[in-house]
Amino acid sequence: MRIEIITPDSKVFEGEIVSVRVPGKKGSFQVLKNHAPIISTLESGSVVLVNTKGEELKYDIDGGVIEVKDNKIILLAEAIITTN
Repeated sequence: MRIEIITPDSKVFEGEIVSVRVPGKKGSFQVLKNHAPIISTLESGSVVLVNTKGEELKYDIDGGVIEVKDNKIILLAEAIITTN
């Protein structure tokens, strides 16, 4: 899957991943390959990516929106609080 994490100021991350866990408004959820199309608002919290090498990358966001369609994910974050 391909993901882009974008804030109003910049593109924070773009690349291939195996999964992503996000803080949805009604609880956190995970997106894996071939996930059904979805658009969801996000709460403040941690976005955890697992890249193709199995490494976890974590971004703390201050809310936003995620769109998943055809193994392409666009995550629009209001702000990135910290990155690891």
